[in-house]
Parts: sequence; structure tokens; C-alpha cells
Amino acid sequence: MKNRCKEFREKFNFTQQDLAEKVGVSRQTIISLENGKYKPSIFLAYKISKVFNSIIEDIFIFEEEKTDE
Repeated sequence: MKNRCKEFREKFNFTQQDLAEKVGVSRQTIISLENGKYKPSIFLAYKISKVFNSIIEDIFIFEEEKTDE
């Protein structure tokens, strides 16, 4: 799953620490999320979308897994 957290965060002039505090996680979680190394729970994705006054699908890009058929 890809995301646009960094893009939204910068648009709102938030630091990683600001966003972390607003959604109740550590700054390290935001760093990992922005680097694509952490997949958030649906609850965290929802909280992040609300901080940015947006919908989850605007911030998180869900990609279907490719299967060999």
C-alpha cells in the first residue's frame, strides 16, 4: 500500500511530530509510514484522514496483490 501522508503533512505545514501527536502514535511510526515500511491499521488510517479533513482513499492507495493464474 502506498500513501500520500508526507504530501498531506507538508500541505498542512505539520512536522512528523505534530502529526504523530494528533493521531496518538510515535514520530517513528510516522517516519516508517511515510517511507512505506509500515502499513497502518484501518483505525490509524481513519484518524490520519480526519486530521487532514479528507477520506482514507485520498491518502492511502490500496493496491491489489497480483496473483499468478
